[in-house]
Amino acid sequence: MKIMIVDDSTAMRMIVKKTLRQAGFAGHEISEADDGVKALAAIKVSPPDLVLSDWNMPNMTGLQLLEALGDTGMKMTFGFVTTEATPNMRLLALGAGAKFLISKPFSPEEFQLHLGPLIR
Repeated sequence: MKIMIVDDSTAMRMIVKKTLRQAGFAGHEISEADDGVKALAAIKVSPPDLVLSDWNMPNMTGLQLLEALGDTGMKMTFGFVTTEATPNMRLLALGAGAKFLISKPFSPEEFQLHLGPLIR
C-alpha cells in the first residue's frame, strides 16, 4: 500500500512514520510532502492509497488539499493527523470527505483503531 504523509514539520513526519511501524503497519511504501501544494503535485504523478495530512500548513492547508483532490475527481482514502480536533473541525473534515481525524498527541493504538480497517 502507498501512504503519503503531509506535514510541514519534518519531526512530525518522522513521528507519524514511527507510529505507523509501532502500530503494525510497517512495510508499506511511504512518501512525504511538506505542504499541500507539493502533495497535490506528487499525488497527480503517483497517487497514494492513503493520505495522512496535517491541517495547518503553509501554501495549502490539509483541508484545501482534500478539497482540491475532490475537485480533480481523484479517489483515495484521506485522513487528518492534527492538533485541530474541535467538534467543528471534525465536521469540516468529515464533510469534505476525510475518513478520520486523529488528534495530536496520538498513540499507536489510535493508529490501529483508525487505520486498521483501511490498511491492507
